[in-house]
Order: sequence, then structure tokens, then C-alpha cells
Amino acid sequence: MKKLQLATNLVVPMLISLASPMLHAQPVQSSTSALYLQYGSAEHGTDSWAGGIMLPWNWSYALGPGRMTGYWDLSVSRWSSDYQGGNRSTWVLGAQPTLRWRPAQGLSPWFLQAGLGLSYATNHRYISDHKEFSTRYNFASHIGIGYLFGEQLKNEISLRFEHHSNAGIKRPNPGENFLQLRYARHF
Repeated sequence: MKKLQLATNLVVPMLISLASPMLHAQPVQSSTSALYLQYGSAEHGTDSWAGGIMLPWNWSYALGPGRMTGYWDLSVSRWSSDYQGGNRSTWVLGAQPTLRWRPAQGLSPWFLQAGLGLSYATNHRYISDHKEFSTRYNFASHIGIGYLFGEQLKNEISLRFEHHSNAGIKRPNPGENFLQLRYARHF
């Protein structure tokens, strides 16, 4: 009997501490806005720094064993690339409606997401030593995986793959692919 009580006294608190992110999780993180900072890198040395805001749609939908939510992702980014022996920066505004799916009926701290929207180069078209966009307006799409953490899951980190191109509207259309790391803080 003492062994059972000892095991219960050790195992139950350990299980509770391991499950604590799930116990403190919000069923759906769809009603909080967030600010974020993001770094991305593309082939041939193009770097991107971005800041933005995530504005929730305030709806959710049960999908399989998880829950789907959505938000507007509004951003300002600076793409920096090598060009003719120097560095050329392009400022890009973006707006992407994004869908996010969280397992465990929306209680899991893990999520998958995807978005498709528009981007606009404000100062000039994106040109580097290796690529040249023919338009300032482009489509932006992404897929990503992320994790919510901290008190009330107000912090998140995600890894994203994002593609920008004009979808063949005008040539040349080389597109640019970024691997991005994002930190966001919900408020």
C-alpha cells in the first residue's frame, strides 16, 4: 500500500506538470491580437526582417481532432539583397488572411497554418544580382508550424516557408522563397 501511495505521490504531480501547458491552454486562441518580429532568408543571400500585427477573425470551426481559426496578418518588411556590388533594400507591405489549425480540439500548444495574400513593394521592384521581379504587386503564400508557450500561451514561435511571385501575370516571374522564423506576443 505504501508503494502505491509513494508512486501516486510521485507520478501524479509529474503528469500534471507535463500536462500543464494543456491544462492552462485556451480552447481557441482566436480572440487575441498579436505583434510579431520575423527574420527570413532566401537563396543567394536575400534577407528579410519583418514586423507586423495579427488581427483575429473571432470565429472557429471544428475540423477533425482539432479546431480551425483565422486571422489577418498585416506586415511591413525590408528585403535586403546584393545588387551590383552593393546592397539594395526593398520595403514590402503585406496582407495575408491566414488559417490556423490546433490539435486536441484547439487545446494543444502546437499549430499548423497556411495563408495566401498580397504584397506590395513600396519603394521599387525587388531586384538582386540573381533575380528581378517585373511587378511591385505580388501574391504571397505561406505554410508553417508553430508552438504557443508561456503564461496563458501568450507567446508563440513559428517556422514558416513563404513564397512571393506575381503568378505569371507579367514576365519575368522568378519568385522568391523565404524560410522564416517568427516570434509573436499576444495581448
